[in-house]
Amino acid sequence: MKNRKIMKCIKIKQYGKAENLVYENEKVPSISDHEVLINVKAIGVNRPDILQRLGLYYPPPDASLIPGLEVSGKIVQIGKKVKNFKVNQKVCGLVHGGGYAEYCKVHENHVLPIPKGLNYIEAAGIPETYFTVWAKLFDIGKIKKNQRLLVHGGSSGIGTTAIQLAKIIGCEVITTVADKNKAIFCKSLGADLAIIYKKEDFFKKILDYTKNKGVNIILDMIGKSYFSKNLKLLSDKGKFISIAFLSGSKVQLDLALILKKRILITGSTLRPRTIEEKTKIAKSVKKFCWPLFEKKTIKPIIYKTFKLKDAVKAHKLMESSKHIGKIILLNKN
Repeated sequence: MKNRKIMKCIKIKQYGKAENLVYENEKVPSISDHEVLINVKAIGVNRPDILQRLGLYYPPPDASLIPGLEVSGKIVQIGKKVKNFKVNQKVCGLVHGGGYAEYCKVHENHVLPIPKGLNYIEAAGIPETYFTVWAKLFDIGKIKKNQRLLVHGGSSGIGTTAIQLAKIIGCEVITTVADKNKAIFCKSLGADLAIIYKKEDFFKKILDYTKNKGVNIILDMIGKSYFSKNLKLLSDKGKFISIAFLSGSKVQLDLALILKKRILITGSTLRPRTIEEKTKIAKSVKKFCWPLFEKKTIKPIIYKTFKLKDAVKAHKLMESSKHIGKIILLNKN
């Protein structure tokens, strides 16, 4: 690294609209003994980035105020106690914040070598999405072969990942999407049923499809408007796993339904978890997913790329929900 002290990055000028993202200078972050500094080549755009910009998702006290939770690039500096990585190694990583920048620091245990055969753009679409799905469906949901999974928002980065991983282990997957093109794409990934929620009542459709048996696990990012129907769709000992609440977080809950079906309602966010918890997830994802990436059995779904300085356009695209899979920002340095 050529002793660079200043880098370009995206900052949030003030909470609100996408235009409040500004392309500015900032000091290159300094690293601790257990961190590496990455010259960032590509950055995944995620819903929490949008929420942070809106002032609805505050970074943890020890995190960078610069948005961005997943990056890929080349290591340019390693901490004194880092043993498993070296300078110039191509990697991707889950970051605590600070991803929308030319340089980003990452804890060594949250960095992974880029899977063989994948480029920087594809690798940038892995960490936040695959770590999240693994934590929700596998760690919390204990998903198993032959279970029936309902994924709301199947064409999102999370949705396309959940469909692929659930099908790999032999689950039946139902998903809801906005239009025909998204339905076709989700079925190409393996979804057994893709429901266009703007045209069909997903509740009735699923009950008919499952012969009133419902589903074992629901991965939900909608929240309030779907909550009641979701619980009614769950089978005995079913699990409702919340990942977001795009329609609102305040819901009405019928406890009788919980008792009758022995339903588990749970959820979590990835960013505030401890270093140790995220390290465990990283190891599990690498062990399970890396061979599948390298065999081309699964893949990060990339929809469109933008230059880092055009982050405003990337956020607007995500908010339009017209994309399928991941939106990626690129550094041309």
